[in-house]
Amino acid sequence: MNTELKVSSQLRGFARRLVAEGLMEEQAALDASIDAGKKGLTILAWMIKNNGVEPQALATAASVEYGIPNLDIRAVDLSTAPLSLVNEELIEKHNAMPLYLRGNSLFLGVADPTDQDVIDAISFSSGFRVEPIIVASDQLGRAIERALQSTNAVFDDFEDEEGLESIGFQLENFDAEEDIDPAVDETPVVRFVNKVLLDAIRRGASDIHFEPYESSYRIRYRTDGVLSSVANPPIQMSRRLSSRLKVMAGLDIAEKRIPQDGRIKLNLNRKKSIDFRVSTCPIMFGEKVVLRILDSAATQLGIEGLGFAPQQRDVFHGSVIKPYGMILVTGPTGSGKTVTLYTALNILNDEERNISTVEDPVEIRVPGINQVQQNVKQGMTFARALRSFLRQDPDVIMVGEIRDLETAEIAIKAAQTGHLVFSTLHTNDAPQSITRLMNMGVPTYNITSAVNLVIAQRLLRCLHTCKQPDEMPREALLLAGYREDEIDTLKIYKPVGCADCNEGYRGRSGVFEVMPISDEIARIILEEGNSMRIAQQARKEGINDLRRSALDKVAEGVTDLIEINRVTKD
Repeated sequence: MNTELKVSSQLRGFARRLVAEGLMEEQAALDASIDAGKKGLTILAWMIKNNGVEPQALATAASVEYGIPNLDIRAVDLSTAPLSLVNEELIEKHNAMPLYLRGNSLFLGVADPTDQDVIDAISFSSGFRVEPIIVASDQLGRAIERALQSTNAVFDDFEDEEGLESIGFQLENFDAEEDIDPAVDETPVVRFVNKVLLDAIRRGASDIHFEPYESSYRIRYRTDGVLSSVANPPIQMSRRLSSRLKVMAGLDIAEKRIPQDGRIKLNLNRKKSIDFRVSTCPIMFGEKVVLRILDSAATQLGIEGLGFAPQQRDVFHGSVIKPYGMILVTGPTGSGKTVTLYTALNILNDEERNISTVEDPVEIRVPGINQVQQNVKQGMTFARALRSFLRQDPDVIMVGEIRDLETAEIAIKAAQTGHLVFSTLHTNDAPQSITRLMNMGVPTYNITSAVNLVIAQRLLRCLHTCKQPDEMPREALLLAGYREDEIDTLKIYKPVGCADCNEGYRGRSGVFEVMPISDEIARIILEEGNSMRIAQQARKEGINDLRRSALDKVAEGVTDLIEINRVTKD
């Protein structure tokens, strides 16, 4: 017999359901309905607040009444919950927990699915359509408490013994009156981010990657050119970490839809500071933040510290001290071009010379050099900056990169009219840099009259002192590129690994192709010869290509064959 027929007609909706299923007495349900109405609550919200019915039974009844799934949250792996999509204050305030994403829908664990204000608030905060799932209120409360505790537990091990809280930073282009989320500046987050930055500096890393994924978060360092994971904080920390980094870089923490670029100057003490270039990029599950560590000390190495072979060093230095002409450095991003160029600029940086650079961005700041940041939106392009330089009595000019014909023509004109010009190109080797200029539309006679030297370079990881001799078959050495007459006296090494190195490697050294423009190479250029003809002539003149220079590094015990195969072609 249907029990609902026995329920008073005074009861409506969920209250009627509770009585029909024997979870409440009729009078108690009537009293609860009246009190809930006076307080502006739904009967379900009143029951949750006043513990009127056992939580799991209440959730089951609500699931039947409203046709919404009921979930036992104890069976859910909370480490995969996308908590980073919703502000922690909203989660605690509304007792609602993001459970998982499916397409454009965020499935939200709630005890009361009738509270539309909660649904709307979470939808607005996350940017996803919210689908409620009913969870017993006691289970939900404990799950939220555990999840939020786990996000903070990752910081508990960071004592302030190293002064992690006291490290300062300087902001650029930052409005001090901007409203900042208090969670961004909370002490555990500050200490954790500072420790990540300090550890990267101590390990000699060049980049730090903060990467959010659907159910995990990864922090990686690029050390000696290779990325490796160093930490996996809870995914729930995604927003707090990115917001902290954006505040340090003076970026807009409210803007999460477009990439942003900034800079951090971290003051370690009164005399020591480190610069970081910051780049943010929206990805599927949050914002990826990459920091480039800008070590101005690297440019103070001198030519001897770059890794040139003796003959290459002499050619490079000879071109640098010439009063005019162009020196081009080519190679992929991260190959050390900036350090090479600034090493040359430091040789020339004295009171007698006016040195100006235009870069995108300015990575290393050097007193005595007039540095300009390219800003295309404001009209400050490489070409416009170059024109301005030529009206300011320059001696030495550096262009961050030649990307188009206009920039190339102005730079070449400067080199032809008594100025020393440095710049970079993105090509695979030195001969291809010449053909790249031709393809841009630069006349061959301008190339031969302006360009003095082209350098291609890469960075190789150096073997640590724990290295050991390696035995390799003669055929393998011949295949690698060694000549028959070299093999008998060749002694090569392999990485071993110890506590003081990174899998057998420590530090990096440049490997170079240093190609001056000789009369014969100039003739080939004037005949519009291709890069293969230029390369063949360079080999005839005794100019080592990148592969041959790398093989010499192996023979000197600086690196190993595996490493040179990674960065140079056979």
